[in-house]
Amino acid sequence: MTINIGETVFSGTGRFCRMGAAVVLLAIAGCSSTNIEGATPVAATDGPKNTGTYPNLNIPPQVAAKQFTEAEKNAKLAQLKADEQAQASKGGAVKAANPAALNTLARKHGADALKQIESKCDPALDPTCK
Repeated sequence: MTINIGETVFSGTGRFCRMGAAVVLLAIAGCSSTNIEGATPVAATDGPKNTGTYPNLNIPPQVAAKQFTEAEKNAKLAQLKADEQAQASKGGAVKAANPAALNTLARKHGADALKQIESKCDPALDPTCK
């Protein structure tokens, strides 16, 4: 009985398990090395600071950037409208889609696609294929 256990542990399948475990451990050990030469230190002034007090929610927070004035907003909207008109004059106008045509396409598209798939028909190769 002892001999059979010894054979299982020290040869055969046991040997492959030990070799596999050794490979995994070597791979983990090889990937876990640390190199801090190119690391950037985190500044002590960055991030949240514990002031030891609760924030006063009655004071509005400071804004991150200056807000647009009404004149700046109107100027930017006028520039966008001018760009839109310039693009439309080049022929790049966006045309409104016909809702009825889109609904018809939605109803027929699935059936048409299945018909092409089931018949192994490729319209790119056969223009008469439908």
